[in-house]
Amino acid sequence: MTDAVPILEMRNISKTFATIKALSGVSLRVWPGEVHALMGENGAGKSTLMKILSGAYQADEGGEILIGGRAVTIKGPQAARDAGVAIIYQELALAPNLTVAENMLLGREHARGGILDRRAMARECAPVLQRLGVTFGPATLVADLSMAERQQVEIARAVHARSRILVMDEPTTSLSSRETEALFAIVRQLRSEGMAIIYISHRMAEVYELSDRVSVLRDGTFVGTLNREEISAEALVRMMVGRDLSSFYKKDHDAHMSRGPVILSVRDMGDGKRVHGCSLELHQGEVLGLAGLVGAGRTELARLIYGADRRASGTVVLDGTDITPKLPQDAIAAGLVYLTEDRKHLGLFLDMTVRENINLGVIARDSRGAGILNGAAARARSAAAVKALSIRVSTDMVNVGALSGGNQQKVLLSRLLECKPKVLILDEPTRGVDIGAKSEIYRLIDDLARAGVGVIVISSELPEIVGVCDRVLVMREGVIAGEVGGTTGTPITQEAIGAIATGASHGLAA
Repeated sequence: MTDAVPILEMRNISKTFATIKALSGVSLRVWPGEVHALMGENGAGKSTLMKILSGAYQADEGGEILIGGRAVTIKGPQAARDAGVAIIYQELALAPNLTVAENMLLGREHARGGILDRRAMARECAPVLQRLGVTFGPATLVADLSMAERQQVEIARAVHARSRILVMDEPTTSLSSRETEALFAIVRQLRSEGMAIIYISHRMAEVYELSDRVSVLRDGTFVGTLNREEISAEALVRMMVGRDLSSFYKKDHDAHMSRGPVILSVRDMGDGKRVHGCSLELHQGEVLGLAGLVGAGRTELARLIYGADRRASGTVVLDGTDITPKLPQDAIAAGLVYLTEDRKHLGLFLDMTVRENINLGVIARDSRGAGILNGAAARARSAAAVKALSIRVSTDMVNVGALSGGNQQKVLLSRLLECKPKVLILDEPTRGVDIGAKSEIYRLIDDLARAGVGVIVISSELPEIVGVCDRVLVMREGVIAGEVGGTTGTPITQEAIGAIATGASHGLAA
Protein backbone atom coordinates (compact mmCIF):
# COMPACT_ATOMS: atom_id res chain seq x y z
CA MET A 1 0.00 0.00 0.00
CA THR A 2 1.20 3.53 -0.80
CA ASP A 3 -0.17 5.15 2.36
CA ALA A 4 2.42 5.41 5.11
CA VAL A 5 -0.12 4.86 7.90
CA PRO A 6 -2.89 2.22 7.98
CA ILE A 7 -6.41 3.60 8.38
CA LEU A 8 -7.06 0.90 11.00
CA GLU A 9 -4.70 -0.90 13.31
CA MET A 10 -5.91 -3.27 16.01
CA ARG A 11 -3.06 -4.34 18.27
CA ASN A 12 -2.95 -7.32 20.63
CA ILE A 13 -6.75 -7.58 20.99
CA SER A 14 -7.98 -10.20 23.46
CA LYS A 15 -11.45 -11.00 24.76
CA THR A 16 -12.59 -13.48 27.36
CA PHE A 17 -16.19 -14.43 28.13
CA ALA A 18 -16.30 -16.10 31.56
CA THR A 19 -13.82 -18.97 31.04
CA ILE A 20 -13.90 -18.90 27.23
CA LYS A 21 -11.03 -17.16 25.42
CA ALA A 22 -12.69 -15.77 22.29
CA LEU A 23 -9.67 -13.75 21.10
CA SER A 24 -6.03 -14.05 22.08
CA GLY A 25 -3.62 -11.27 21.09
CA VAL A 26 -5.10 -10.62 17.64
CA SER A 27 -3.64 -7.82 15.50
CA LEU A 28 -5.01 -6.49 12.22
CA ARG A 29 -3.94 -3.76 9.80
CA VAL A 30 -6.19 -2.28 7.12
CA TRP A 31 -5.17 0.42 4.64
CA PRO A 32 -7.22 3.13 2.90
CA GLY A 33 -8.59 2.09 -0.47
CA GLU A 34 -8.37 -1.68 0.05
CA VAL A 35 -10.84 -4.54 0.38
CA HIS A 36 -9.49 -6.62 3.25
CA ALA A 37 -11.21 -9.99 3.60
CA LEU A 38 -11.50 -11.55 7.04
CA MET A 39 -11.93 -15.32 6.98
CA GLY A 40 -12.13 -18.22 9.40
CA GLU A 41 -14.53 -20.85 10.65
CA ASN A 42 -17.56 -19.91 12.72
CA GLY A 43 -16.21 -19.43 16.21
CA ALA A 44 -12.79 -18.33 14.95
CA GLY A 45 -13.32 -14.86 16.44
CA LYS A 46 -14.19 -12.73 13.39
CA SER A 47 -17.48 -11.40 14.77
CA THR A 48 -16.00 -10.79 18.22
CA LEU A 49 -13.14 -8.77 16.72
CA MET A 50 -15.54 -6.66 14.65
CA LYS A 51 -17.89 -6.14 17.60
CA ILE A 52 -14.94 -4.72 19.53
CA LEU A 53 -14.28 -2.38 16.61
CA SER A 54 -17.98 -1.40 16.56
CA GLY A 55 -18.09 -0.70 20.32
CA ALA A 56 -20.54 -3.51 21.04
CA TYR A 57 -17.85 -5.29 23.10
CA GLN A 58 -14.91 -3.95 25.05
CA ALA A 59 -11.51 -5.63 24.62
CA ASP A 60 -9.58 -6.95 27.60
CA GLU A 61 -6.74 -4.93 29.05
CA GLY A 62 -3.58 -4.59 26.98
CA GLY A 63 -4.97 -4.05 23.49
CA GLU A 64 -5.40 -0.85 21.52
CA ILE A 65 -7.12 0.47 18.40
CA LEU A 66 -5.62 3.14 16.13
CA ILE A 67 -7.56 4.89 13.38
CA GLY A 68 -5.51 7.02 11.01
CA GLY A 69 -2.51 6.50 13.25
CA ARG A 70 -4.20 7.90 16.36
CA ALA A 71 -5.23 5.78 19.34
CA VAL A 72 -8.98 5.80 19.95
CA THR A 73 -11.20 4.51 22.73
CA ILE A 74 -14.40 2.96 21.39
CA LYS A 75 -16.76 2.50 24.31
CA GLY A 76 -19.96 2.18 22.32
CA PRO A 77 -21.54 2.18 18.82
CA GLN A 78 -21.81 5.96 18.73
CA ALA A 79 -18.09 6.29 19.50
CA ALA A 80 -17.37 3.92 16.60
CA ARG A 81 -19.50 5.99 14.24
CA ASP A 82 -17.79 9.16 15.42
CA ALA A 83 -14.43 7.50 14.66
CA GLY A 84 -15.57 6.75 11.09
CA VAL A 85 -16.47 3.06 11.48
CA ALA A 86 -19.66 1.63 9.94
CA ILE A 87 -20.73 -2.01 10.13
CA ILE A 88 -23.37 -3.74 8.01
CA TYR A 89 -24.46 -6.95 9.70
CA GLN A 90 -26.28 -9.89 8.09
CA GLU A 91 -29.41 -8.78 9.94
CA LEU A 92 -29.78 -5.27 8.58
CA ALA A 93 -30.37 -2.49 11.11
CA LEU A 94 -33.08 -0.60 9.23
CA ALA A 95 -36.58 0.56 10.16
CA PRO A 96 -38.87 -0.79 7.40
CA ASN A 97 -41.68 1.68 8.24
CA LEU A 98 -39.43 4.67 7.53
CA THR A 99 -38.21 6.11 4.24
CA VAL A 100 -34.72 5.73 2.83
CA ALA A 101 -33.79 9.27 3.89
CA GLU A 102 -35.23 8.79 7.39
CA ASN A 103 -33.11 5.67 7.81
CA MET A 104 -29.99 7.35 6.46
CA LEU A 105 -30.43 10.25 8.90
CA LEU A 106 -31.77 8.28 11.85
CA GLY A 107 -30.75 10.16 14.99
CA ARG A 108 -29.69 13.16 12.92
CA GLU A 109 -33.06 14.18 11.46
CA HIS A 110 -33.86 17.70 10.23
CA ALA A 111 -36.83 19.33 11.92
CA ARG A 112 -38.61 22.68 11.77
CA GLY A 113 -40.80 23.61 14.66
CA GLY A 114 -40.67 20.09 16.01
CA ILE A 115 -41.85 18.61 12.68
CA LEU A 116 -39.61 16.50 10.45
CA ASP A 117 -38.43 18.41 7.40
CA ARG A 118 -38.63 15.49 4.99
CA ARG A 119 -37.91 17.63 1.94
CA ALA A 120 -34.62 18.86 3.41
CA MET A 121 -33.72 15.29 4.40
CA ALA A 122 -34.49 14.04 0.89
CA ARG A 123 -32.40 16.82 -0.67
CA GLU A 124 -29.45 15.94 1.55
CA CYS A 125 -29.60 12.20 0.84
CA ALA A 126 -30.32 12.33 -2.90
CA PRO A 127 -26.71 13.09 -4.00
CA VAL A 128 -25.37 10.08 -2.06
CA LEU A 129 -27.94 7.76 -3.66
CA GLN A 130 -27.12 9.15 -7.10
CA ARG A 131 -23.41 8.67 -6.45
CA LEU A 132 -24.02 5.00 -5.64
CA GLY A 133 -26.19 4.55 -8.74
CA VAL A 134 -29.20 3.06 -6.96
CA THR A 135 -32.62 2.81 -8.60
CA PHE A 136 -34.74 4.13 -5.71
CA GLY A 137 -35.16 7.57 -4.22
CA PRO A 138 -34.87 9.08 -0.74
CA ALA A 139 -38.66 9.08 -0.25
CA THR A 140 -39.02 5.35 -0.94
CA LEU A 141 -40.29 3.28 1.99
CA VAL A 142 -37.66 0.73 3.06
CA ALA A 143 -40.37 -1.93 3.43
CA ASP A 144 -40.86 -1.73 -0.35
CA LEU A 145 -37.21 -2.49 -1.14
CA SER A 146 -35.55 -5.83 -1.89
CA MET A 147 -32.84 -7.22 0.37
CA ALA A 148 -30.16 -6.03 -2.04
CA GLU A 149 -31.64 -2.53 -2.11
CA ARG A 150 -31.81 -2.43 1.69
CA GLN A 151 -28.10 -3.22 1.79
CA GLN A 152 -27.58 -0.26 -0.53
CA VAL A 153 -29.42 1.92 1.99
CA GLU A 154 -27.01 0.75 4.71
CA ILE A 155 -24.06 1.56 2.46
CA ALA A 156 -25.55 4.96 1.60
CA ARG A 157 -25.93 5.68 5.32
CA ALA A 158 -22.25 4.86 5.87
CA VAL A 159 -21.16 7.04 2.93
CA HIS A 160 -23.33 9.94 4.08
CA ALA A 161 -21.79 9.70 7.56
CA ARG A 162 -18.33 10.05 5.96
CA SER A 163 -17.27 6.66 7.28
CA ARG A 164 -13.67 5.75 6.52
CA ILE A 165 -13.95 2.06 7.43
CA LEU A 166 -16.87 -0.12 6.28
CA VAL A 167 -17.30 -3.66 7.63
CA MET A 168 -19.55 -5.98 5.61
CA ASP A 169 -20.56 -9.26 7.28
CA GLU A 170 -21.61 -11.97 4.77
CA PRO A 171 -23.31 -9.37 2.55
CA THR A 172 -24.29 -11.71 -0.32
CA THR A 173 -26.01 -14.48 1.68
CA SER A 174 -29.51 -13.47 0.53
CA LEU A 175 -28.61 -12.00 -2.87
CA SER A 176 -28.98 -13.36 -6.39
CA SER A 177 -25.98 -13.43 -8.71
CA ARG A 178 -27.16 -10.25 -10.44
CA GLU A 179 -27.65 -8.45 -7.12
CA THR A 180 -24.23 -9.66 -5.99
CA GLU A 181 -22.60 -8.15 -9.07
CA ALA A 182 -24.34 -4.83 -8.36
CA LEU A 183 -23.01 -4.93 -4.79
CA PHE A 184 -19.49 -5.69 -6.02
CA ALA A 185 -19.65 -2.66 -8.34
CA ILE A 186 -20.46 -0.42 -5.36
CA VAL A 187 -17.67 -1.99 -3.29
CA ARG A 188 -15.16 -1.34 -6.06
CA GLN A 189 -16.37 2.24 -6.38
CA LEU A 190 -15.97 2.88 -2.65
CA ARG A 191 -12.51 1.32 -2.72
CA SER A 192 -11.49 3.61 -5.59
CA GLU A 193 -12.66 6.58 -3.50
CA GLY A 194 -10.34 5.59 -0.67
CA MET A 195 -12.69 3.81 1.73
CA ALA A 196 -11.29 0.80 3.58
CA ILE A 197 -13.62 -2.20 3.44
CA ILE A 198 -13.38 -5.21 5.74
CA TYR A 199 -15.23 -8.02 3.97
CA ILE A 200 -16.30 -11.10 5.95
CA SER A 201 -17.33 -14.04 3.78
CA HIS A 202 -17.23 -17.84 3.63
CA ARG A 203 -17.35 -17.75 -0.19
CA MET A 204 -13.91 -18.12 -1.65
CA ALA A 205 -14.98 -16.99 -5.13
CA GLU A 206 -15.96 -13.61 -3.67
CA VAL A 207 -12.68 -13.32 -1.82
CA TYR A 208 -10.73 -14.05 -5.02
CA GLU A 209 -12.71 -11.48 -6.98
CA LEU A 210 -12.73 -8.58 -4.53
CA SER A 211 -9.91 -8.80 -2.03
CA ASP A 212 -6.61 -6.99 -2.02
CA ARG A 213 -5.55 -8.91 1.08
CA VAL A 214 -6.98 -11.67 3.27
CA SER A 215 -6.43 -12.18 7.01
CA VAL A 216 -7.34 -15.48 8.65
CA LEU A 217 -8.34 -16.22 12.25
CA ARG A 218 -8.48 -19.69 13.78
CA ASP A 219 -9.63 -20.53 17.31
CA GLY A 220 -9.41 -16.88 18.39
CA THR A 221 -5.85 -16.36 17.16
CA PHE A 222 -4.39 -14.53 14.18
CA VAL A 223 -2.98 -17.03 11.64
CA GLY A 224 -1.67 -14.68 8.96
CA THR A 225 -2.37 -12.34 6.05
CA LEU A 226 -2.08 -13.10 2.33
CA ASN A 227 -1.56 -10.51 -0.39
CA ARG A 228 -3.69 -10.76 -3.51
CA GLU A 229 -1.08 -12.67 -5.52
CA GLU A 230 -0.71 -15.21 -2.69
CA ILE A 231 -4.43 -16.04 -2.35
CA SER A 232 -5.37 -19.60 -3.31
CA ALA A 233 -7.87 -22.18 -2.15
CA GLU A 234 -5.05 -24.39 -0.90
CA ALA A 235 -3.47 -21.66 1.19
CA LEU A 236 -6.77 -20.43 2.68
CA VAL A 237 -8.03 -23.90 3.60
CA ARG A 238 -4.71 -24.75 5.23
CA MET A 239 -4.78 -21.53 7.27
CA MET A 240 -8.45 -21.85 8.29
CA VAL A 241 -8.71 -25.52 9.20
CA GLY A 242 -5.09 -26.59 9.56
CA ARG A 243 -5.13 -29.20 6.83
CA ASP A 244 -4.67 -29.40 3.06
CA LEU A 245 -7.34 -28.94 0.40
CA SER A 246 -6.81 -32.56 -0.72
CA SER A 247 -8.72 -33.71 2.37
CA PHE A 248 -11.51 -31.12 2.00
CA TYR A 249 -13.84 -32.94 -0.38
CA LYS A 250 -14.43 -36.43 1.00
CA LYS A 251 -15.73 -38.05 -2.17
CA ASP A 252 -13.43 -40.84 -3.25
CA HIS A 253 -15.95 -43.51 -4.23
CA ASP A 254 -16.41 -44.28 -7.93
CA ALA A 255 -20.17 -44.21 -8.21
CA HIS A 256 -20.11 -44.92 -11.95
CA MET A 257 -18.48 -48.27 -11.24
CA SER A 258 -20.01 -49.21 -7.89
CA ARG A 259 -23.44 -47.55 -7.76
CA GLY A 260 -26.48 -49.74 -7.32
CA PRO A 261 -29.72 -49.94 -9.29
CA VAL A 262 -32.01 -46.98 -9.95
CA ILE A 263 -33.55 -45.90 -6.63
CA LEU A 264 -35.45 -42.82 -7.87
CA SER A 265 -37.07 -42.24 -11.24
CA VAL A 266 -38.75 -38.93 -12.08
CA ARG A 267 -40.68 -38.62 -15.34
CA ASP A 268 -42.10 -35.55 -17.14
CA MET A 269 -42.15 -33.37 -14.02
CA GLY A 270 -43.54 -29.87 -14.42
CA ASP A 271 -45.64 -27.18 -12.79
CA GLY A 272 -46.88 -25.50 -15.96
CA LYS A 273 -45.00 -22.29 -15.06
CA ARG A 274 -41.29 -22.53 -14.23
CA VAL A 275 -40.53 -26.24 -14.71
CA HIS A 276 -41.32 -28.24 -17.85
CA GLY A 277 -41.00 -31.95 -18.68
CA CYS A 278 -38.05 -32.80 -16.41
CA SER A 279 -36.98 -36.44 -16.15
CA LEU A 280 -34.09 -37.95 -14.21
CA GLU A 281 -32.81 -41.14 -12.64
CA LEU A 282 -30.83 -41.50 -9.42
CA HIS A 283 -28.95 -44.66 -8.44
CA GLN A 284 -28.33 -46.12 -5.02
CA GLY A 285 -25.08 -44.75 -3.64
CA GLU A 286 -24.90 -41.98 -6.24
CA VAL A 287 -24.39 -38.27 -5.60
CA LEU A 288 -26.22 -36.47 -8.40
CA GLY A 289 -25.67 -32.76 -8.84
CA LEU A 290 -28.36 -30.36 -10.02
CA ALA A 291 -26.72 -27.19 -11.33
CA GLY A 292 -27.78 -24.09 -13.22
CA LEU A 293 -28.02 -20.33 -12.96
CA VAL A 294 -30.23 -18.68 -10.36
CA GLY A 295 -33.81 -18.93 -11.64
CA ALA A 296 -33.14 -22.01 -13.77
CA GLY A 297 -35.74 -24.02 -11.82
CA ARG A 298 -33.59 -26.27 -9.62
CA THR A 299 -35.39 -25.61 -6.32
CA GLU A 300 -38.77 -25.62 -8.05
CA LEU A 301 -38.05 -29.09 -9.49
CA ALA A 302 -36.95 -30.42 -6.09
CA ARG A 303 -40.09 -29.12 -4.41
CA LEU A 304 -42.28 -30.74 -7.08
CA ILE A 305 -40.55 -34.10 -6.60
CA TYR A 306 -41.00 -33.77 -2.83
CA GLY A 307 -44.67 -32.82 -3.05
CA ALA A 308 -44.18 -29.36 -1.52
CA ASP A 309 -45.68 -27.60 -4.56
CA ARG A 310 -48.58 -28.48 -6.85
CA ARG A 311 -47.47 -30.27 -10.00
CA ALA A 312 -49.10 -30.06 -13.43
CA SER A 313 -47.53 -33.30 -14.65
CA GLY A 314 -45.07 -35.94 -13.63
CA THR A 315 -44.54 -39.14 -11.66
CA VAL A 316 -42.10 -40.17 -8.94
CA VAL A 317 -41.06 -43.81 -8.57
CA LEU A 318 -39.02 -44.69 -5.47
CA ASP A 319 -37.41 -48.13 -5.17
CA GLY A 320 -39.76 -49.53 -7.82
CA THR A 321 -42.98 -48.12 -6.33
CA ASP A 322 -44.94 -45.16 -7.67
CA ILE A 323 -45.11 -42.78 -4.70
CA THR A 324 -45.90 -39.52 -6.58
CA PRO A 325 -46.45 -37.47 -3.40
CA LYS A 326 -49.31 -35.03 -2.99
CA LEU A 327 -47.79 -33.70 0.24
CA PRO A 328 -44.30 -33.79 1.80
CA GLN A 329 -45.62 -36.24 4.41
CA ASP A 330 -46.20 -38.76 1.62
CA ALA A 331 -42.61 -38.41 0.42
CA ILE A 332 -41.15 -38.71 3.92
CA ALA A 333 -43.21 -41.81 4.66
CA ALA A 334 -41.87 -43.43 1.48
CA GLY A 335 -38.23 -42.57 2.28
CA LEU A 336 -37.70 -39.35 0.30
CA VAL A 337 -36.63 -36.28 2.30
CA TYR A 338 -35.72 -32.72 1.30
CA LEU A 339 -33.39 -30.20 2.94
CA THR A 340 -34.73 -26.73 2.18
CA GLU A 341 -32.40 -23.92 1.07
CA ASP A 342 -34.08 -21.61 3.62
CA ARG A 343 -33.34 -23.37 6.90
CA LYS A 344 -34.31 -20.42 9.12
CA HIS A 345 -37.80 -19.85 7.73
CA LEU A 346 -38.80 -23.21 6.24
CA GLY A 347 -36.67 -25.77 8.08
CA LEU A 348 -35.92 -25.00 11.71
CA PHE A 349 -37.89 -23.77 14.69
CA LEU A 350 -35.40 -21.22 15.98
CA ASP A 351 -37.10 -20.70 19.34
CA MET A 352 -37.07 -24.43 20.10
CA THR A 353 -34.14 -26.42 21.45
CA VAL A 354 -31.66 -28.54 19.53
CA ARG A 355 -33.20 -31.66 21.06
CA GLU A 356 -36.72 -30.66 20.07
CA ASN A 357 -35.69 -29.83 16.50
CA ILE A 358 -33.85 -33.13 16.02
CA ASN A 359 -36.81 -35.15 17.30
CA LEU A 360 -39.63 -33.30 15.52
CA GLY A 361 -39.83 -35.71 12.59
CA VAL A 362 -40.11 -38.86 14.71
CA ILE A 363 -42.24 -37.79 17.66
CA ALA A 364 -44.96 -40.32 16.76
CA ARG A 365 -42.40 -43.14 16.77
CA ASP A 366 -41.55 -42.42 20.42
CA SER A 367 -45.07 -41.78 21.70
CA ARG A 368 -46.38 -44.18 24.26
CA GLY A 369 -49.97 -44.72 25.27
CA ALA A 370 -52.30 -41.67 25.35
CA GLY A 371 -49.77 -39.59 23.39
CA ILE A 372 -47.14 -39.50 26.15
CA LEU A 373 -43.70 -38.74 24.73
CA ASN A 374 -40.74 -40.97 25.47
CA GLY A 375 -38.28 -38.42 26.86
CA ALA A 376 -35.48 -40.94 27.34
CA ALA A 377 -35.57 -41.93 23.66
CA ALA A 378 -35.58 -38.28 22.59
CA ARG A 379 -32.56 -37.51 24.78
CA ALA A 380 -30.64 -40.52 23.49
CA ARG A 381 -31.43 -39.71 19.86
CA SER A 382 -30.37 -36.10 20.27
CA ALA A 383 -27.13 -37.02 22.05
CA ALA A 384 -26.25 -39.50 19.31
CA ALA A 385 -26.95 -36.94 16.57
CA VAL A 386 -24.90 -34.22 18.27
CA LYS A 387 -21.95 -36.61 18.49
CA ALA A 388 -22.31 -38.10 14.99
CA LEU A 389 -22.50 -34.72 13.20
CA SER A 390 -20.12 -32.86 15.55
CA ILE A 391 -22.78 -30.27 16.43
CA ARG A 392 -20.98 -27.76 18.63
CA VAL A 393 -23.25 -27.06 21.60
CA SER A 394 -22.69 -26.98 25.34
CA THR A 395 -26.07 -28.70 25.79
CA ASP A 396 -28.79 -29.87 23.42
CA MET A 397 -31.26 -27.77 25.40
CA VAL A 398 -29.96 -24.53 23.87
CA ASN A 399 -32.26 -22.86 21.34
CA VAL A 400 -31.33 -23.47 17.71
CA GLY A 401 -31.55 -19.75 16.99
CA ALA A 402 -28.42 -19.21 19.11
CA LEU A 403 -26.26 -21.53 16.98
CA SER A 404 -23.96 -20.69 14.08
CA GLY A 405 -25.19 -21.31 10.54
CA GLY A 406 -23.16 -24.49 10.19
CA ASN A 407 -24.48 -25.97 13.42
CA GLN A 408 -28.06 -25.02 12.51
CA GLN A 409 -27.63 -26.85 9.21
CA LYS A 410 -26.33 -29.95 10.97
CA VAL A 411 -29.31 -29.92 13.34
CA LEU A 412 -31.67 -29.86 10.37
CA LEU A 413 -29.74 -32.65 8.66
CA SER A 414 -29.92 -34.70 11.86
CA ARG A 415 -33.71 -34.41 11.89
CA LEU A 416 -33.94 -35.59 8.28
CA LEU A 417 -31.58 -38.50 8.82
CA GLU A 418 -33.75 -39.75 11.70
CA CYS A 419 -36.39 -40.44 9.03
CA LYS A 420 -34.04 -43.15 7.60
CA PRO A 421 -34.23 -41.88 3.99
CA LYS A 422 -33.57 -43.86 0.85
CA VAL A 423 -33.18 -40.62 -1.11
CA LEU A 424 -32.00 -37.29 0.26
CA ILE A 425 -32.37 -34.01 -1.69
CA LEU A 426 -30.04 -31.28 -0.38
CA ASP A 427 -30.83 -27.75 -1.57
CA GLU A 428 -27.82 -25.42 -1.04
CA PRO A 429 -26.60 -27.58 1.88
CA THR A 430 -23.60 -25.37 2.73
CA ARG A 431 -25.06 -21.90 2.17
CA GLY A 432 -23.91 -19.54 4.92
CA VAL A 433 -21.81 -22.12 6.78
CA ASP A 434 -18.10 -21.91 7.50
CA ILE A 435 -15.44 -23.97 5.79
CA GLY A 436 -15.07 -26.44 8.66
CA ALA A 437 -18.80 -27.20 8.68
CA LYS A 438 -18.69 -27.54 4.89
CA SER A 439 -16.05 -30.22 5.17
CA GLU A 440 -18.15 -32.11 7.72
CA ILE A 441 -21.24 -31.91 5.51
CA TYR A 442 -19.24 -33.23 2.54
CA ARG A 443 -18.07 -36.13 4.71
CA LEU A 444 -21.67 -36.85 5.64
CA ILE A 445 -22.75 -36.85 1.97
CA ASP A 446 -20.00 -39.32 1.15
CA ASP A 447 -20.90 -41.57 4.11
CA LEU A 448 -24.56 -41.62 3.06
CA ALA A 449 -23.67 -42.54 -0.51
CA ARG A 450 -21.40 -45.33 0.73
CA ALA A 451 -24.35 -46.65 2.77
CA GLY A 452 -26.49 -46.84 -0.40
CA VAL A 453 -28.53 -43.65 -0.01
CA GLY A 454 -29.19 -41.76 -3.23
CA VAL A 455 -28.27 -38.08 -2.82
CA ILE A 456 -29.23 -35.10 -4.99
CA VAL A 457 -27.18 -31.95 -4.35
CA ILE A 458 -28.42 -28.56 -5.55
CA SER A 459 -25.75 -25.89 -5.29
CA SER A 460 -24.88 -22.51 -6.79
CA GLU A 461 -21.20 -23.08 -5.94
CA LEU A 462 -19.65 -24.85 -8.92
CA PRO A 463 -16.51 -25.97 -7.02
CA GLU A 464 -18.84 -27.73 -4.58
CA ILE A 465 -20.77 -29.46 -7.38
CA VAL A 466 -17.51 -30.56 -9.03
CA GLY A 467 -16.04 -31.70 -5.72
CA VAL A 468 -18.86 -33.85 -4.35
CA CYS A 469 -20.91 -35.14 -7.30
CA ASP A 470 -20.55 -38.27 -9.45
CA ARG A 471 -22.80 -36.93 -12.20
CA VAL A 472 -24.37 -33.53 -12.84
CA LEU A 473 -27.61 -32.50 -14.54
CA VAL A 474 -27.71 -28.87 -15.65
CA MET A 475 -30.95 -26.90 -15.79
CA ARG A 476 -31.67 -23.89 -17.98
CA GLU A 477 -34.98 -22.02 -18.17
CA GLY A 478 -36.96 -24.73 -16.41
CA VAL A 479 -35.70 -27.77 -18.32
CA ILE A 480 -32.81 -30.20 -17.91
CA ALA A 481 -30.55 -28.91 -20.66
CA GLY A 482 -27.62 -31.28 -20.35
CA GLU A 483 -25.51 -33.72 -18.34
CA VAL A 484 -21.83 -34.15 -17.51
CA GLY A 485 -20.04 -37.03 -15.85
CA GLY A 486 -21.40 -40.58 -15.63
CA THR A 487 -21.61 -42.30 -19.01
CA THR A 488 -21.54 -39.05 -21.01
CA GLY A 489 -17.77 -39.09 -21.37
CA THR A 490 -17.67 -35.40 -20.51
CA PRO A 491 -15.63 -34.68 -17.36
CA ILE A 492 -17.31 -32.74 -14.56
CA THR A 493 -15.73 -29.29 -14.80
CA GLN A 494 -16.94 -25.77 -14.04
CA GLU A 495 -16.44 -24.88 -17.69
CA ALA A 496 -18.61 -27.75 -18.98
CA ILE A 497 -21.39 -26.98 -16.49
CA GLY A 498 -21.25 -23.26 -17.25
CA ALA A 499 -21.45 -23.85 -20.98
CA ILE A 500 -24.71 -25.78 -20.62
CA ALA A 501 -26.16 -23.44 -18.00
CA THR A 502 -25.66 -20.39 -20.24
CA GLY A 503 -26.61 -22.07 -23.52
CA ALA A 504 -23.10 -21.64 -24.88
CA SER A 505 -22.85 -25.34 -25.68
CA HIS A 506 -25.52 -27.53 -27.24
CA GLY A 507 -23.22 -30.50 -27.73
CA LEU A 508 -23.59 -31.73 -24.16
CA ALA A 509 -27.32 -32.41 -24.28
CA ALA A 510 -28.81 -34.95 -21.95
